[in-house]
Amino acid sequence: MFNLNDSLRYYLYPFPADMRKSFYTLSGIVSDLMGQDVRSGDVFIFINRSLTSMKLLHMEHGGLVIYHLKLEAGSFKLPIFDDQCRTFPTNWRDLMLMVQGIDVEKCQKRKRFEFSAGNG
Repeated sequence: MFNLNDSLRYYLYPFPADMRKSFYTLSGIVSDLMGQDVRSGDVFIFINRSLTSMKLLHMEHGGLVIYHLKLEAGSFKLPIFDDQCRTFPTNWRDLMLMVQGIDVEKCQKRKRFEFSAGNG
C-alpha cells in the first residue's frame, strides 16, 4: 500500500478538476474522458483550476488510493500540452518537479545516460 515510484506510468488530466470529487467520480473521468482504465495500476493526476491542489488516483493491492496535496503557498506549474489532448502522459521525475515547485523551463538538464529497452 502507498506505493508510488518511477516504475509506474503517470497521466495528467489536462483540464481543471473539482477537488471535491472522490473515488467514483475521478474513476469516471479516467474511463470516460481520459479513455484509460483505472484498474491498470497507472497513476492519474488531477489539478484544480487555481493550480493549488493536486490529487493522484492509483489502484493498488486492495483498492483505490487517493493522494491529495494542497499547497499552503504558490501554485503548480503544468507542462505545455496540446489543447485537444484528453490525457497527458508524464513521468515520475516531472511529477516530482511539479510537486517541489521547480520550473523545468528555467532549468538546464545536463547530459546523462538514460536506460531504455534498446540499451541492453
